[in-house]
Amino acid sequence: MVQSIVELRNMAATEAAVGWAGGHTIVVDRPEGKAGGLGLGFNGGQLLGLAVGGCYCNDLRYIAHDLGVEIGDIAVTVQLELDGAPLVATNAVLSVRCTTLDGSDPQTLIDRAWSICTVANSLNRGVPTTLTVF
Repeated sequence: MVQSIVELRNMAATEAAVGWAGGHTIVVDRPEGKAGGLGLGFNGGQLLGLAVGGCYCNDLRYIAHDLGVEIGDIAVTVQLELDGAPLVATNAVLSVRCTTLDGSDPQTLIDRAWSICTVANSLNRGVPTTLTVF
């Protein structure tokens, strides 16, 4: 089993949070004027979309590396739909454009990457989420 741990703490003098994993950081906040937000970082929905799209971009690279194919360009757009109260993600649509340097058809890369995408597969399978207090 592989485990990934991220940490978040409040950012001094703001109502935003800073999150990190290893040496990488990100700021999480609400839009300016919303519940004390200053618009300093991404909100939860944006982070969810970035997680799906970012994971998929990485998986395209993993598959290309395994197959010995060099990727030219990758463009990914994630459209996340949210609804209800509480607001929840109801649908995520990922659109991709990928080219190879040798001009070969990238469809195999596109399909295989989607089949192993950790975040998309986790969401599609309904990953259990629990809360504990420490």
